[in-house]
Amino acid sequence: MSITTDRKHELVKEYGASETDTGSPVVQVAILTERIKNLTEHLQQHKKDFHSRRGLLVMVGQRRRLLDYIKRNDRQRYDDTIKSLGLRR
Repeated sequence: MSITTDRKHELVKEYGASETDTGSPVVQVAILTERIKNLTEHLQQHKKDFHSRRGLLVMVGQRRRLLDYIKRNDRQRYDDTIKSLGLRR
């Protein structure tokens, strides 16, 4: 359900400004998107796992707030992030 450290480093390299840029909103959105995808696959197999379902809803809400923040501050960066992650918004 969680992502490996190697995959997290790949996401930081791809979306971050530097190798250690884990705090920028774009990197946080990319990491949350990966975690959401993994948890969605888990919930398709385990339909009655309601505790993980709540965690998924919390992550989706956090990602939505981060995307709203990016959209408020830099519209071009928001559009690029949405397109590269393949999100529908």
